[in-house]
Amino acid sequence: MKKTVAAAFGLLSITVAVPVRQAAYAQGNTSSDFVAPAVFQAAGPTAASIQGTVDAYRAALGAPNANNAGPLASGRREINWDGGGGVDATTAPVTPFNVFLNTRGAQFTTPGTGLSQAPPSGGPQGGLAGLFDNPTYGAIFSTFSPLRLFTPVGSNVTEALFFIPGTNGAVPATVTGFGAVFTDVDQPDGSGPGQKNGNRGSSTLIECFGADGELLFSSFGPASPGDGSLSFFGIVFDEARIARVRITSGDVAPGPDDDGKHDVVMMDDFIYGEPQPLP
Repeated sequence: MKKTVAAAFGLLSITVAVPVRQAAYAQGNTSSDFVAPAVFQAAGPTAASIQGTVDAYRAALGAPNANNAGPLASGRREINWDGGGGVDATTAPVTPFNVFLNTRGAQFTTPGTGLSQAPPSGGPQGGLAGLFDNPTYGAIFSTFSPLRLFTPVGSNVTEALFFIPGTNGAVPATVTGFGAVFTDVDQPDGSGPGQKNGNRGSSTLIECFGADGELLFSSFGPASPGDGSLSFFGIVFDEARIARVRITSGDVAPGPDDDGKHDVVMMDDFIYGEPQPLP
């Protein structure tokens, strides 16, 4: 049962606290004291289509804490992959990706070759078009915050772990919420990864896990067919519960053409609650 998603065939812009108790039960969480998270989602052809929802999500998490060392009692962290703006270099794929481990308290991994920051095209290395040797990638993806996007190489799966900022990964943490911007999610909600069921293919899935490995919440990312579209999906719990996030971005690892057989998806801004020490 998917209480948290909505099909998007054009512009979708929703900022809601969606009841998801039945979906949580289907995932094996039958605790009588389960409190559903607030869900924020939007999709459309331009950055303006999702801007209001992203801003509402930011407000729900709290003020930005930039690179300040933790632990801090409240607020949020953001990663936009842009290096302060104006950076058009394509980084070599690495895993684990620890660029923001100490400053933002997040570590990213992939079962593939590695994770890379790149503009759709241009820069010394040619951006995504050069990284994947596919010239079409320079035209079919757009950014929410210019200039760079984030992508796994050799896989379509990215995982995030959280730590207290300033500890260089020495102190595991949990967060109240996690949200991400995606570009070019073409396939609408329905059957897809994570053994979800439905009548249409869906390409992008976000799964949130607790410190004990229990699946807390999962949902498809909203779609907006058409090249260069942008989508946002985020949740906020009433307390810091999320220790790990798994993102399935697209139904295939980047490389092939984005067509009727493949929905290739890239990621942009990650926004999450201030990492809190484990109880």
